[in-house]
Amino acid sequence: MSDLDTCLLARFPGPRVPGWLRRWLDDGLGGVLLFAENITGPGQLRDLVAELRSHQPGVLIAADEEGGDITRIEARAGSSYPGHAALGAVGDPALTQQVAVSLGAMLGAAGVNLALAPVADLGGNPANPVIGVRSFGADPAQVAAHTAAFVAGLQSNLVAACAKHFPGHGRTDADSHLTLPAVAASLAELHAADLVPFRAAIGAGVRSVMTAHVVFPAVDDVPATISRRFLDGLLRTELGFGGVIITDALGMAAISEGVGSAEGAVRSLAAGADLLCLPAEPAAQQRARDTLAGAIRDGDLPVGRVQEAAARVRELAAWARPRPAAPPDQDLAAAAARRALLVGVSSGRLPLPGPPFVLDAGGPAGGLLGVLRGRAPGTDGIRLTEPAAQPAGLDALIARAAGRPLVVAVRDAHRRPWQAELIARALARRPDAVVVGTGTAHDQTLAPGRYLGTRGSGRVSLEAAVDLLLGPARPDGPG
Repeated sequence: MSDLDTCLLARFPGPRVPGWLRRWLDDGLGGVLLFAENITGPGQLRDLVAELRSHQPGVLIAADEEGGDITRIEARAGSSYPGHAALGAVGDPALTQQVAVSLGAMLGAAGVNLALAPVADLGGNPANPVIGVRSFGADPAQVAAHTAAFVAGLQSNLVAACAKHFPGHGRTDADSHLTLPAVAASLAELHAADLVPFRAAIGAGVRSVMTAHVVFPAVDDVPATISRRFLDGLLRTELGFGGVIITDALGMAAISEGVGSAEGAVRSLAAGADLLCLPAEPAAQQRARDTLAGAIRDGDLPVGRVQEAAARVRELAAWARPRPAAPPDQDLAAAAARRALLVGVSSGRLPLPGPPFVLDAGGPAGGLLGVLRGRAPGTDGIRLTEPAAQPAGLDALIARAAGRPLVVAVRDAHRRPWQAELIARALARRPDAVVVGTGTAHDQTLAPGRYLGTRGSGRVSLEAAVDLLLGPARPDGPG
C-alpha cells in the first residue's frame, strides 16, 4: 500500500465506480469523497459503498453533510436536518448534539464514516457569499459551544467529524471557489475570535480539521492551505491538534488559479496537511498524483512527511467504523427547525386564507414553491433567477397573484439588489404579501412586519415555514 495514495481523497463522476477508481483503491487510495451526482438513493448508496470497500476495506468514505443547505446524501429531496444557522438560533447546544447524533446515525447506516462538518467559521460578515447560514452564528463563544456539541454528536456514532475552514472563512467577502480571499486580521485577532471554535472542536476530540483557501497577509503571504505557519505552527504546535488535517478542494479557484492544483497538493502536504482533497476531474487527479510522486522522487517533498501523514489517515480510518445505532430521529430535527423560525409577520396574517401565488427567488429548484405545491396543490407561482427579474416583468408577475395570497421567497436579499427590489415592488403593490427569507436573518429589515425566516433552504426548514403559512398538516391530508 502506497503511503502517497493513502494521503489522497478522490472523486469520480456518476453513480457507478469507474475502473480507474477500482484500480486506485486496489493500490491503497485513502479516501473517496461522495457528491450528489454519485447518489441515487439509499440502496444504491449502500451498494456503492460496499463496492468501494470491497477494493479497499480501510477506505474513508467522506461527504459534505452539514445539514440544511449542504447535503449530499439527501440532495434529491433536501436535508432532513436543520443547518447550523438554525441550530445556533435555537441556542441549545444539547439539541445541536442530539441532531448531530441523528445525522451521524444516518451517515453511519449508509457507510459514510467521514462527515466534512461542522462549519466552525464565524458568521458575522453580512457580505460573506459562501458561509452565511452554514455558520452557527457570529459570537465566538456561541459558535464554539455548538461546534463542540456537533462534533460530540457525530462522533458518538464513530463517524469522524471535520471542523472547517481553519483558521476561519467567516470574515471574507469573497468565495474561495471563485477567487482567493484575503483577510486583514492579525494573529491576535484570530486568537480572540475565529480560532475560538476550533479550540473547542479540538477540546471535544474532533478527528479532523479542514483548511481554508484564504490568505491572511499579517500572518503569512500564502493561503492557509499551503502555509506551514498555519498548519504545522498554529494548528499542530500552538493548538495541539493531533488528528488529520484535510485540505479544502484543491480544484477551487483560490488554489487552482494561483499555485495550481498539482503544485498546491505538493505544497499543502509539505506544509502539514495529511489528506488532500483532489480536483474533481480524473485527469487533474492523476496530474496531482504524478506531481506529488515526482516531488517525492526529487526530494522536494520529504518521505518522512508523507509517511507521517499516511499514518494519521490510517489511524483515522481504523477509528471511524460506525457501529449499529438507533435510527435517525428526524422528528427531533423537524422540531428544531420549527424552533429556529424567525417569525416577524404581523399578527393575523398567518395562516394564509388559501393556496398562494409564489414568487420564489429563495434557493434551489424545488425550494419553497415545491414544498408549498406538495402541501397545497392549488399553489401557483414561478421560480425567479436574476436575469428574469426585470422591473416590468416583476410587476406583471405580481399582478398574476390578484385575488390570492402572495408569498415572496428570497435568499440574502440584503446583498442581492435585484431581490431587494423584488421585495420592495411586491410590498408596494401587495402590502399583505409575506416575505420568506431562506438565507441569513439580515433580510428581515427589508420586510418589517411581513418577514418569516427559515435560516436555511433545507427541506425540513422549508416544511417548518409551510406549517406556519398553511397551518399544520393534518394526518389525513393537506393542511
